[in-house]
Amino acid sequence: MAMTYESVVQAARKKFLDADVSSVNGTLAFQIDLIGKVEGTFYIEIKDGRVNVEPYEYYDRNAIITINATNFTKLINGKLDPVIAFTTGKLKVDGDVNAALEIVKFLK
Repeated sequence: MAMTYESVVQAARKKFLDADVSSVNGTLAFQIDLIGKVEGTFYIEIKDGRVNVEPYEYYDRNAIITINATNFTKLINGKLDPVIAFTTGKLKVDGDVNAALEIVKFLK
């Protein structure tokens, strides 16, 4: 099945639906910029113990995470270690790196 922007957003939404984010105080928000064959922007917002994944830009964000769709899919499926992805340049963070690493721990 070909990967599309919609399928990536759907996968992220499904993955975060079950995440226990009760430990997060306030709001954590990330814009994901997909690059490469599948391009697009969406956001992941953790607020009041809930996660919202929406296909829009998010201006008041902690960080922008830039990654290609294949690596993002591997990341949310636990097949790519976020720290390794970051150190090898497969994942770029513009903004609060610690906040970005905090969001990926909910992917476990």
